[in-house]
Amino acid sequence: MNDPALKGAGDGDLLPVDRSGARQLVGYRSAAAGAGSEGGSCSLEVGPQHLNRLGLLHGGFVSMLLDNSCGVAIREEIGDLDVPAVTVTLSVNFIAGVGPGRRVTATGRVTGGGHSLKFAEAELRDDAGRLLATGSATFRLMRSR
Repeated sequence: MNDPALKGAGDGDLLPVDRSGARQLVGYRSAAAGAGSEGGSCSLEVGPQHLNRLGLLHGGFVSMLLDNSCGVAIREEIGDLDVPAVTVTLSVNFIAGVGPGRRVTATGRVTGGGHSLKFAEAELRDDAGRLLATGSATFRLMRSR
């Protein structure tokens, strides 16, 4: 188990957070917050392959990071990191741009919901703590009843 997607957020615990092809292609890293805390994160070392024509992190990648961190937070909150959760809506607010050579991290948290729908919000910040984007999402849980 040397897959970095299975590492916890600095605590060394192995968590089945994200084994997707998207993670492998883009190179982001997901982590659940761990026992006793709510939330999830998704980080990326911004490289030239992630840039738009202006030399900044592409908005599609920004959206992906926010969406993923919300999904991890929801699965962490319900206590099942493997439950299928699909995005129903995603709203993104772009605040500032970031170029290559920086690490960005999206941190999500659950804001509400019931058995089948969950609501979450996320922030994307650079390694200096500067706010780059915010997002809110609705997810449908695809677990069996």
